[in-house]
Amino acid sequence: MTDLADLTDLEADLRRTVRGDVRFDVTSRALTTMDASNYRCVPLGVVAPRDADDVAAVLEVCRERGVPVVARGGGTSIAGQATGVGVVLDFTRHMNGLLSLDPVSRTAVVQPGLVLDRLQDAAAPHGLRFGPDPSTHGRCTLGGMIGNNSCGSHSVAWGTTADSVRELDVVTARGERSRLGQGWAGAPEGLRELVEGDLARLRTGFPELPRRISGYALDALLPERGADVARSFCGSEGTLGIVTEAVVGLVESPRARALAVLGYPDEGAAAEAAAGLLPHGPLTVEGMAADLVPSAVALPRGGAWLFVETGGDTRAGARARAETIVRAADVMDAVVVTDPAGQRALWRIREDASGTATRMPDGSEAWPGWEDCAVPPARLGAYLRDFRGLLGEHGLRGTPYGHFGDGCIHVRIDFDLLTDAGIGRFRRFSEELADLVAAHGGSLSGEHGDGQARAELLPRMYGTELVGLFERAKGVWDPDDLLNPGMLVLPAPLDSDLRFSVLPREPVDVAFGYPGDGGDFSAAVRRCVGVAKCRTTSAAGASVMCPSFRATGEEEHSTRGRARLLHEMLAGELVTDGWRSVEVRDALDLCLSCKGCRSDCPVEVDMATYKAEFLHHHYEGRRRPAAHYTMGWLPVWLRAVARTRTAWVVNALASVRPLAALAKRLGGIAPERGIPRVAAEPFSRWWGLRGRGW
Repeated sequence: MTDLADLTDLEADLRRTVRGDVRFDVTSRALTTMDASNYRCVPLGVVAPRDADDVAAVLEVCRERGVPVVARGGGTSIAGQATGVGVVLDFTRHMNGLLSLDPVSRTAVVQPGLVLDRLQDAAAPHGLRFGPDPSTHGRCTLGGMIGNNSCGSHSVAWGTTADSVRELDVVTARGERSRLGQGWAGAPEGLRELVEGDLARLRTGFPELPRRISGYALDALLPERGADVARSFCGSEGTLGIVTEAVVGLVESPRARALAVLGYPDEGAAAEAAAGLLPHGPLTVEGMAADLVPSAVALPRGGAWLFVETGGDTRAGARARAETIVRAADVMDAVVVTDPAGQRALWRIREDASGTATRMPDGSEAWPGWEDCAVPPARLGAYLRDFRGLLGEHGLRGTPYGHFGDGCIHVRIDFDLLTDAGIGRFRRFSEELADLVAAHGGSLSGEHGDGQARAELLPRMYGTELVGLFERAKGVWDPDDLLNPGMLVLPAPLDSDLRFSVLPREPVDVAFGYPGDGGDFSAAVRRCVGVAKCRTTSAAGASVMCPSFRATGEEEHSTRGRARLLHEMLAGELVTDGWRSVEVRDALDLCLSCKGCRSDCPVEVDMATYKAEFLHHHYEGRRRPAAHYTMGWLPVWLRAVARTRTAWVVNALASVRPLAALAKRLGGIAPERGIPRVAAEPFSRWWGLRGRGW
């Protein structure tokens, strides 16, 4: 839909039928052009539904007009499945509640926009937790986790999201509402017939491994597996229906934990060792190499490490289990950490890897696309050797890390996604790596889903006949192909819609140097890959990013949101006014320039500098707002007052309400603000007279 009149009619129809927020403005659309993947699509508009009725209303309006609908949670998807050209459903604004929590049955009822950490906080007083815990737990949503069948570091103990889902309330593309569960509960007409007509293929066509996320989980519908429609729905990436409510299971959280950090010569040795630790019942077996560890961090000797967490009723019990694992492991060096603060500090290194891995040791860029392949854990060492060899054949680099105990590897690779030659190499490598993963009995996706990054290659893993069965299943659920088209089945090409294709090819003229980005402002903006650590609302740990987002809850006031708007400003397709953009100016207005992002962002996005750069160009040759002069020149005014010893005059005038009101209006100061008193004696003068002898 490109016709302006049609777009206006679509917006009007949605406003008439939806009680939630309907936003078709430039800012709202620009904020949702990307997730944390390599892909970019400009949506027509964004709707934040208030309830299931709103969801059904949006689907009805869009179905009548043939407009696609894309469900979106925290926007941290790495395969591109949270972007789309139609209407985006944003569940983070209203449908984000914890409806109930029953500690006896160990279940919770949640809405799709609920952030995982909020569920964990509510469950913790009962000694419970939700098992899966992606590194983005402070901003990812339960709906997104269900859509991707997310896992996290504790999956060796508690499995994937599908293992924790009991029932799902779903609205289909044609407006049918169902509660999905076991025994074919909620199955759309035709699904059972499709499965029962191809039982042999479903029993033999799926690889057996803990992190098989790719494709539709149609094998969950086998009679011997309880014909579990809810489980089969997990990992469908918003292509089969829209989740409006979920009943999820909780697990008992160990009262105490210990973390064994095991040092190995290299990642290959760590990978070979990981599977052998599983019989000892660890909670996690995570691996990472020295390239991703800050130099100041003290770890056991080695070039790669396994982080192995154990649990117990007491700290001594947890430590004993960890020490058992240390004795069983063939390591260069090891340490066991029982102090909770020390464990949190170590886990932050692992969680930040999704951001730090976006830069190679020499500072060059690295990108997702093959972020989370998984193989049987016992084959991980052999797979990593072949993977490293394939990287070398294509002249590429990457630093693997991730869930070694589950055979799932995360890696960012230094693809050149800016030139035709580089994009061609990206495609060739992707095709060959898909064949390599399949040869090792693995899954193209072990956590983040297929999305646009891998769906095109699913026939290399499953074969054309099973992929054809996926397409038929999609047709049963969504015969109009309304929901997230181009994902999982009938896929868009993996090298189309790349986010970088719209950026200027030559560096733009800038005032700052950007030495870490070769002087290129576009490269500086590209630093933001969308992991959204700036969207966390918890003040736990040392995080101070991003205070304006914490105050408003608006994406445009997060570091990621501002980076997205700057990206779209450089692209010029949606934000068309360049440096004069009002949308970018307004988003940056609440940026405190506190540099919290510079220290807390895993990829060191420096929004304070970007803001100064933008404002320099935005007001170049034009008069600035009055507050820029009154506040920007405040040191000049105060020095003049100190020099002339007229503080008493300023304070007297400020105490006269009409004069103070006039001064605030002329100075661009909010009328609610009081004017602070000026010290009669500046501190510098006081110190000069009294403090020298101290």
